[in-house]
Amino acid sequence: MTPDKIPYQHISASPTNPLRQQNRVDFDVASLYEGPVANVETRPEDETALDEKLRQAYFWIVNHAVISPHYDIEYHNGPFASFTFGDSKTQVRLPSAQSYSSFVLMPLLNFAVRRRCLLVGGPGRGKTSSAVLMGLLAGYSLKEVRRGMQHGQPQMTISDLLGNPLPADLVNAQKMEDIRISWRKWLGMRVKIIDEYNRIPTRTQSALLTVMGDNYAEILDHVYECPEAAWYLTANDDAGGGTYPVIEALRDRIDIVVKALPFNTRFLNDLLERIETGVRPEEVVPAHIIFTVAELERLNREILTLELPVAVRRRLEFFAAQFEFCEPAAELMEYQSKDTLKLSGQPYHQVTAGESGRDRLKDIGVQTQNGLSVRSLMTVMVFAKALAYFRGNGSVSLEDLRQIIPFVLHDKLTPDPDAPFFEAPGQGLYRIDRIGWIRRLFDLACAEYDRLDMDNADPLTELESEFALGLSGLNEAAVRARLVKIERLLGEWSKGRKLYGSLAEDILKLKYLHQRYTNYLAWLQTSGSRP
Repeated sequence: MTPDKIPYQHISASPTNPLRQQNRVDFDVASLYEGPVANVETRPEDETALDEKLRQAYFWIVNHAVISPHYDIEYHNGPFASFTFGDSKTQVRLPSAQSYSSFVLMPLLNFAVRRRCLLVGGPGRGKTSSAVLMGLLAGYSLKEVRRGMQHGQPQMTISDLLGNPLPADLVNAQKMEDIRISWRKWLGMRVKIIDEYNRIPTRTQSALLTVMGDNYAEILDHVYECPEAAWYLTANDDAGGGTYPVIEALRDRIDIVVKALPFNTRFLNDLLERIETGVRPEEVVPAHIIFTVAELERLNREILTLELPVAVRRRLEFFAAQFEFCEPAAELMEYQSKDTLKLSGQPYHQVTAGESGRDRLKDIGVQTQNGLSVRSLMTVMVFAKALAYFRGNGSVSLEDLRQIIPFVLHDKLTPDPDAPFFEAPGQGLYRIDRIGWIRRLFDLACAEYDRLDMDNADPLTELESEFALGLSGLNEAAVRARLVKIERLLGEWSKGRKLYGSLAEDILKLKYLHQRYTNYLAWLQTSGSRP
């Protein structure tokens, strides 16, 4: 069979996104130190830009490899049609802009930024097949990907996972350094797949955690340094249904959670075609969408240098500020957090029942039993950049952030099922629909942000801008004036204002600024260096 007759080989010659940036210039740290007349090298006209290549890979997968006709990542460009069905008034929107299937897009973005993706869903939903395709895109053969895949099972030992000391060395070695280790080949792969990771014994999970979190494996004081890699873990049940409970630290290392959506039986003909042709899509991945090592490095670099505008970042800050604060957990505001409560061992509802004065329906922080870690916030920004890059844009939009947050925070925010929000009419389904719930949280936070007019009426903006200019050259009078402004603002806020998470964050930021100015003032007074 000639190459042009092989099924599943078609890749559109037209741009997948006509609005993409042409000849995007590669970013190099060295360019920051070059003069304005430095030569800027762009890619040749006939070379496919990496964002275009990433989109070509996406469309090949959804058109030929993974049957996923679900456009749940919706974008709109102007008016769109919407229809309502059923007793629950389910709304079906017809996107007016290019939209995507999360089950294909999210693993692909994970491939681009080299993070850790968990694919969950019942058997036969395509989780493993999706992960295998990512390995093929990295340039490995199907045989290499399948042999490199680690299959979780209750008897898996650390040696099964990482490797073994050579038997002859164990007998003849005089010291530990003389023992050589036969490392598993999968450790050196740029795409790592762990199938049914929740069937791995707890002790072996700890060894896996080291590889996932720190990129090295260790046996008998010997260390194997692993390359940067995109990780794919699969589980049939993300609610603790595996053979072994997944240790908390390992779950925390997972950056994004993707649910396998059910097969639409109207596409049964596609399955019939595979049976009749005897060709499996993973066996005929087009060479044009396979990434070299150099391309993967450049792809990751281009994504991370994408702009995250201040206006978008501020909404992320406001949203994230809602969840950690817990007023009855401590005396000092610095310790008034849900983490303090968790570490105390006291029952969550017994402590939070003492909260009063705040509107428990309005306060979205009441809906969760925890806050967000630094790692989670960094991951949100990385994947938001990846999504904007994939769409061919030069900066992250608010909608990019809105679409990505539910998949990154799926396992990071623990809902409080007894919160009043879930008791309201029509809200009970959010106890089940984690993606919808988190997106709803973000929408509510954005609505409150708009109500407070934070883009125009945020009093911290001026204070932060002043501080960002640096302290060098400020005289004593200027420092005292800034201290007075901070104290006056805190005084205004303290007059009967209810204490919500976002306000607590702002108060602590003001305290930080006040302390920095206080320290600088003390230095001015004692150093004799008074501008």
